[in-house]
Amino acid sequence: MKRTLIVILLLLSACPSAARGQEAPPPPFLSDIGIDQRLGEQVPLDLVFRDEAGKPVKLGDLVKDRPTILMLVYYECPMLCTMSLNDLLKALKVTPLDVGKHFDIVTVSFDPREGPDLAMAKKDSYVRQYARDGAAEGWHFLTGEADPIRALTQAVGFRYTWDEPTQQFAHASGFMILTPGGKLARYFYGHNYSPSDLRLSLVEASGGKIGSKTDAILLYCFHYDPAKGKYSLAIMNLLRVLGLLTVALLGGFVVRSLVQEKRRQAQVP
Repeated sequence: MKRTLIVILLLLSACPSAARGQEAPPPPFLSDIGIDQRLGEQVPLDLVFRDEAGKPVKLGDLVKDRPTILMLVYYECPMLCTMSLNDLLKALKVTPLDVGKHFDIVTVSFDPREGPDLAMAKKDSYVRQYARDGAAEGWHFLTGEADPIRALTQAVGFRYTWDEPTQQFAHASGFMILTPGGKLARYFYGHNYSPSDLRLSLVEASGGKIGSKTDAILLYCFHYDPAKGKYSLAIMNLLRVLGLLTVALLGGFVVRSLVQEKRRQAQVP
């Protein structure tokens, strides 16, 4: 039963409610589970949680002047949350941007029964595996009371429910990218997150303050598909870039030819 539930939730995570359109409604068991996009909306930064040491911390104190990855999990989840965290870690390890330097991560438990001891154990594990300087200061694992948890999950469109037969939370998986001001910029669904999509999302959320010139060009050639939570190739923009490169190459060829012709004429007695 547990494995069946996890498979169903993984499928649901890959199909956000914004993309279901005219499809048949989900089974009653799943009707209250999903992730609804709130792109452009403000996350309530005045909500207070507990950090790994058990100290009260305001969400706004962790969402700084750089992008933030916000992930909602519960730490004693037997499989799905760990899979999501592991897949995020896998993408982070091949992304040139650094946690604690270019962006931050805020992982929040939506189970009000969980405490700082579980949060600290998770933090120690993932910071150690990430193994980059500054990660301990930039990757936060929070717990909290029911009211701020409810306010945060509702604000970002994260819907979940308690399943009594399995004694587990039924929920989708994914994470959100926040701008430096705490607005919802991008959603990622399911698992096996694309490192290139993650990098582009962070660069875009930062307003171009992080990333390379190559990233800026890639953002021009790719556009974000909200239904899939991924970047896809923007054909027209790519054609424009290729057209500009063609003009530049032709211009360079013409200039070089003219220079060579002048040199030949100068050598003629």
